[in-house]
Amino acid sequence: MRQLLADLERRAAAAPGDVVAIDADGSHRLADVLARAGELATAVEARTGPRPTLMVQADNSWRTLVAALAVGRLDGTLGLLSRHTTAQEFAGACEDVDPDAVLVAPGLADDLDLRRHRPVEGEALDGWRLAARPARSAERWRGGAVIGLTSGSTGRAKGVVQSEAALRYAGRATIEAVGLRPGDTVAALVPLSSAAAVCFGLYLPLLLGGRVLLLDRWDPRDAVELMAEHDARWTMCVPTMALQMGAAAPHGGDLHAMTAMTIGGGPMDAGALGRAEERLGTRLLRVFGMSECLGHTTSRPGDDPVTRLGTDGTPFPGTELRAVDEDGAPLAAGMPGRAQVRGPSLFLGYARDGEVVPPALTADGFLPTGDLVEVAPDGTASIRGREKDIIIRGGRNIDITEVESAVARHPHVDQVCVVPVPDEVLGERVAVLLVTSRDDLDLPEIQRHLGELGLTKGKWPEYAFRVEGLPQNRVGKLSRADAARLARDLREGARA
Repeated sequence: MRQLLADLERRAAAAPGDVVAIDADGSHRLADVLARAGELATAVEARTGPRPTLMVQADNSWRTLVAALAVGRLDGTLGLLSRHTTAQEFAGACEDVDPDAVLVAPGLADDLDLRRHRPVEGEALDGWRLAARPARSAERWRGGAVIGLTSGSTGRAKGVVQSEAALRYAGRATIEAVGLRPGDTVAALVPLSSAAAVCFGLYLPLLLGGRVLLLDRWDPRDAVELMAEHDARWTMCVPTMALQMGAAAPHGGDLHAMTAMTIGGGPMDAGALGRAEERLGTRLLRVFGMSECLGHTTSRPGDDPVTRLGTDGTPFPGTELRAVDEDGAPLAAGMPGRAQVRGPSLFLGYARDGEVVPPALTADGFLPTGDLVEVAPDGTASIRGREKDIIIRGGRNIDITEVESAVARHPHVDQVCVVPVPDEVLGERVAVLLVTSRDDLDLPEIQRHLGELGLTKGKWPEYAFRVEGLPQNRVGKLSRADAARLARDLREGARA
């Protein structure tokens, strides 16, 4: 984070009283934030020595900003930890990242049994616990500036190691694509505990020379009111959050001052997004990205609604996205296949045993993303789901994304998630969770709707359950594992 620190020091020389962040504790001036970062850097270095790896509880607050700048002052590496991390997850993170110092709130320190992993030697940032030991060589990260843990929804969380150059590239490409201007205010709604969230929620607004609005507890109405009050020009969030904000907007058109709102990281339906867009009064931009290759496609505010809401836009300049067949051979434009990407924001690798392990790339340097993609002749990308997002019913593969997209076209379906439920005869059957304002929307009506669309009957859901909201993981993305468990429980409850 050295370059970010240098940016802010230059800014502070001209305007030390600039407000750089607003959170639940109020407004924070640039000079004060830099002073706190200096204090934290001194406290950490006294215990670790130079260039440490500092793992911090990455709340959406001034503390995460201060920790990032302290790491920049020390030329170290910032590790990100969610406040919802379990003791088991923390133990895995300590094995993989092997941080030299850990800084967390007292309650989380007790929950994680911090003393068992690192000696607790003091306090910092108004009472948080600081645990440390002499630093290992900083060369172990090969230039990595930030390590964010994946959500771990499919198993043990992975530590994604990203360089500061990747953060700057992705931030600048987004600023240009969206049309943001120096000094614009940006909101950080997604928890800052992933590399992508830090890139777009923290690094980008500071690179832009603006203010960052930090919402630490998710509430859609609070998010809308916060951004409206402070004239936020942009934010990035997952689709569920955008839809919830659209439903919670108190007046309609509340976010008309925003240049755009970027959404990615989950299933998206053009109709539902259009309704949220109209309610919020801004433009929604679909993107495709991942912590391993930050935000590598985007639509733009000037794109027509079909492109903005129905596709995932085009790659950033310098980034390449392609579809390949099962043997890895590139496919012609317009043919769906397995997604591969390469570009300046490609990660350095995963953290393993305290060092970075380079990613498994193709011979020509592409990263397989695990997604299915269709790239049009003009370069516009459309994600068609995950390679493994299928339900196997009686030996037949059913594409979850195809069914979800069809159900989502029903005019009274606000959100939808298609999941498998186990079956003794067929192996799996298709169930659908529905968020709708209609109390009488039932399975027969959904099936009639799918029949009218021409979806093959063998792909129709056999169970439909109305729910108030879809399960989410800790960063606000749809949790398919929890959704599948919920569907199983609802089916068993219906049988009882």
